[in-house]
Amino acid sequence: MIKTKGINHVALVCRDMQETTRFYTQVLNMPLFKTVELPGGGQHFFFDCGGGSAVAFFWWEDGPPAAPGIASVRKFPMDAKTAVGSMNHLAFDMAEEELEAALDRLEDAGVEHTHTVVNHDDSPAGMSREMHEGVFVRSVYFTDPNGIMLEFAATTKAFGPGDISHKPATAADRVEA
Repeated sequence: MIKTKGINHVALVCRDMQETTRFYTQVLNMPLFKTVELPGGGQHFFFDCGGGSAVAFFWWEDGPPAAPGIASVRKFPMDAKTAVGSMNHLAFDMAEEELEAALDRLEDAGVEHTHTVVNHDDSPAGMSREMHEGVFVRSVYFTDPNGIMLEFAATTKAFGPGDISHKPATAADRVEA
């Protein structure tokens, strides 16, 4: 039987390792703990995002350019769809009482963000302006210098069997654009 203990690291790709290192260490306070020079002109850096997990970045001198709307979100929440096989966003777990301070820190650093905490619930809109007992996650969304959508997420309730109430969609359900 396969048994995992959680996420070790998520590996992403950046356009500029110096800019990415500055953002993750100085704005998000995630210590850089390992750097690797790759053969053929590349780098792989690891940042401690807490709880024994890491976010890592590759940089290649001949890497392809970003592809917003395909491999990354164009603009949240208006155009947040991404292509099959892409990563839509990376969510960092955060205590609920830290969310407002995170908004202030992002604002002070000049980072584009949602400007308010988003309350995710089971309403038709999927979110509420007001906090209520049906809110299951509170989030702050923002992007890093590479256009990667990030989230600070605070789970607000324990999940149970009643939280699984939707039939999974199939490839046949897709509407091609």
